[in-house]
Amino acid sequence: MKIISVVGARPNFMKIASFSRAITVFNQTAINSDYIHHILVHTGQHYDDRMSQTFFDELNIPEANINLGIGSGTHAEQIGYTMIEFEKVLINEKPDWVVVIGDVNATLACSVTGKKEWVKVCHIEAGLRSGDMTMPEEINRLVTDRLSDLLLTPDEISTQNLRLEGVPEKKIVFVGNIMIDTLETNRALAKELRIDLIINKNHINGVVFKKNVPQEEAYALITLHRPSNVDDKEVLSSIIRFLVTDVAKDVTIIWTIHPRTLKQLHMFQLFEEVFKHPNIILLEPLGYLEMLRLNMSAKIMLTDSGGLQEECTILGTPCLTLRWNTERPITLKDHGGASVLVGNNVNRIREEYKIAVKKSRSPIRPKLWDGKTAERCLNAILSFKG
Repeated sequence: MKIISVVGARPNFMKIASFSRAITVFNQTAINSDYIHHILVHTGQHYDDRMSQTFFDELNIPEANINLGIGSGTHAEQIGYTMIEFEKVLINEKPDWVVVIGDVNATLACSVTGKKEWVKVCHIEAGLRSGDMTMPEEINRLVTDRLSDLLLTPDEISTQNLRLEGVPEKKIVFVGNIMIDTLETNRALAKELRIDLIINKNHINGVVFKKNVPQEEAYALITLHRPSNVDDKEVLSSIIRFLVTDVAKDVTIIWTIHPRTLKQLHMFQLFEEVFKHPNIILLEPLGYLEMLRLNMSAKIMLTDSGGLQEECTILGTPCLTLRWNTERPITLKDHGGASVLVGNNVNRIREEYKIAVKKSRSPIRPKLWDGKTAERCLNAILSFKG
């Protein structure tokens, strides 16, 4: 059997690490007829070292067999160029399966191209829905799930979403959350990292760090990158006002700056205010292990990332999700998780912050978030009857 797996952006990398490892383990005992020829294709949507290569190195992901080198661009440009280049790969390799993960542009582009070339498509992390059609990721999820032959869901809510959309039961397999496999595999390694060394290594723009290193459970960890939070000056300014007037008075803030956010901070002339604040530490984008280590000891997380909502649930980190909706409702307090949706309304954020910052760490483990999802994903592919 020949399987082509596709990664395009950072959220994919943590997940493909576990899937690749499951194939390697399977091949160690496979007889010749059962051997899986695995080809990893990197579309190059995230292409610089901090957004891409660092993850391949520290998670021991095999070097991509094929790199399409798509790079940045509009959604249409990324999807169009990916389809053109990926079609060539499919014609040349003639795989049995194309495996796509998550909801990035590469996921959509390669699922469409795979089906046009009559290749079976498997979607890992299927069934997630935010209900927000203004999110490009939601469109990617809907189209990919509609086309895929095999839909592997991370939780029972996602499974039910597919059923309600009329997806045949034989196409759906509940396998659990593959990102938790990577977390469990790397938890001990991450725990060994020192917070002070992470800060000194990654301080923004290579500037020497001169502030006090925060203690365990004495800092807020922040990530922001979505256009709804960073592309409007009034919105971003109000969030920064809240961070300065409320959060920074209680705890040290460690803020890992996404390239998009950094650009907007400079554009809106807000960078110097946060950079020079004595209780705010700005870091470059972090590797997986470094971010996991900081999450393990954070007092609270403020983020608009989907994956970090999931990590906070497993680690028990109180989490304020700066979005009005989420495709991962299993992570919300209403479903037993660690996260609360607060959008970008500062009054709402402040209200929930006062509650969350007083909470103790309380880990939650949803069903099948047990570190064995990748194995179940591979078994579902191998046993698929069509």
